[in-house]
Amino acid sequence: MRSMWSGYVSFGLVTIPVKLYAATEDVRTPLHEVHTCGSRIRHRRVCEREDREVTQEEIRRGWQAPDGEVVVLGAGDLEHLPLPTLKTAEVLGFVDDGDVDPLMYDRPYWAGPAGDAAQRPYALLVEALARHGTVAVCKVALRTRERLAVLRPRHGMLVLHTLRWPEEIRDPGDLTSSAPVTDRELQLAEVLMDALAGVDIGDLRDEYAVALEQLIVAKVSGRELEADAEPEPAVDLVAALERSIRDARGR
Repeated sequence: MRSMWSGYVSFGLVTIPVKLYAATEDVRTPLHEVHTCGSRIRHRRVCEREDREVTQEEIRRGWQAPDGEVVVLGAGDLEHLPLPTLKTAEVLGFVDDGDVDPLMYDRPYWAGPAGDAAQRPYALLVEALARHGTVAVCKVALRTRERLAVLRPRHGMLVLHTLRWPEEIRDPGDLTSSAPVTDRELQLAEVLMDALAGVDIGDLRDEYAVALEQLIVAKVSGRELEADAEPEPAVDLVAALERSIRDARGR
């Protein structure tokens, strides 16, 4: 597994060399952009001034001033920012996992120990987090921006989960519902929740990928697939809940 960041986790005066590895991957059926004739669509990088296609090696980051002047930044410039979190994820404090708004979670990374010197302090932090029952809040610079993150133990390793900044969470505005519900409806909803308890997430699979493969096979063979009918909202909530409970208990 190839690391995408190397640096340190700072826990008080304890410094732990670590490397970050992507903890997730896409396993979807790949779809390409194509023209209606079936030919691939290509996106090329073109220099506006020279009107020519450029290679990846020629591309840099840049900032444009209000007067139009562009400041070009090379890879070496970004690697030497005067920013402590560029190479160190400093633990700022510890909070209960439930205190972190789920909307803030972004991307998870395995944080593995880097070298022999990291083994004991790494194991200490993993075990201490597990026994303490909290997650460590830290900040780290990844992919040209500083990110808020939490560290948590999982299977004897550290997981660094980047978070959205609080200001990045959008206010739902007037999307919430103020419709009243009855005690009977609430009681039946709770009974249905109990009847549907115990789902094993590990047994669930991506049905979209299966349906997409069926569509592709049908297209190749010249057949048409019928789409599933859209569900209709229940008019009588009590009747719908009672039937749902019977169906759930009969599984």
